[in-house]
Amino acid sequence: MHYWKGLDAVPAGYGPSVVTIGNFDGVHRGHQEVLRRLVQAGRERGCSSVAISFDPHPSQVHRPSEAPPLIMGLEDRVELLAETGIDALLMVRYTLEFAEHTAEEFVREYIVEALGAKAVVIGHDVRFGKGNGGDYNTMCQLGDTYGFDVLGVDDFGDDRRCSSTWIREELTNGDVRNANEILGRPHRMRGEVVHGAARGRELGFPTANLSTASAGIIPADGVYAGWLIDQAGTRWPAAISVGSNPTFEGVSRQVEAHVIDRPQEGVADFNLYGQQVVVEFVARLRPMVAYRGVQALIEQMREDVDKTRAVLARA
Repeated sequence: MHYWKGLDAVPAGYGPSVVTIGNFDGVHRGHQEVLRRLVQAGRERGCSSVAISFDPHPSQVHRPSEAPPLIMGLEDRVELLAETGIDALLMVRYTLEFAEHTAEEFVREYIVEALGAKAVVIGHDVRFGKGNGGDYNTMCQLGDTYGFDVLGVDDFGDDRRCSSTWIREELTNGDVRNANEILGRPHRMRGEVVHGAARGRELGFPTANLSTASAGIIPADGVYAGWLIDQAGTRWPAAISVGSNPTFEGVSRQVEAHVIDRPQEGVADFNLYGQQVVVEFVARLRPMVAYRGVQALIEQMREDVDKTRAVLARA
């Protein structure tokens, strides 16, 4: 996939192409359906398939104090968009200046002149241009003006349309199973492994602690079964703790993953400190609760590891 960071990076005379636009936060099943139709339309017409996305998210620019948390960081968004099979991604730097483009100015400058679009694939709820003044009908009118077809994609979902808002709701409630169903894959976070209080190691359950600057929504407090993917791409089964660990005082909210069935102690190359890792959440095992004494906590952690192993075996 070609990855263009800004309009200036698009090769002169690029095209013909089939284009879609969107924020694609989460790259969920609804997004995947639009992108599937995009790739299909490109192949049928002998055109390149190009997605236009935006960074930062427009809500972070227009109303930063009210902007919802992003489901995933930019690196994961780009990686997952590439996996859909599109030929190119144009990432537009979203600023207040860019937001002044009218719907027609945006379509003419980005979709027609830069990408040579012969078709545009969009959902019927699309909004674009200054003040979100453009919609599906606007795009159809502009298609007539500039000579491209508009291919509409119906809402994707059963009882409720797949959306980033819905995913955020499920993660906030800790229901990662439902969130994963909408996403079409496990929810993930990405961040650097940093040193913690080493309390897990003292208890016999060493953990990889994610930096507070990690990308991706932190689900509700609790213990989860999931995976840790290290810098080399190796997937390790993991029991993941989210919260402040109420058994101990003075601990701030954190995400830490205990790799199970890890190499035997003393293996020198199993050192995750400083690595950028991905943590994927498969299922919530239990809420975060305080235990009376360390021994009770250790017994519960052993049970968590057994449940994690069973859940991942089924998954």
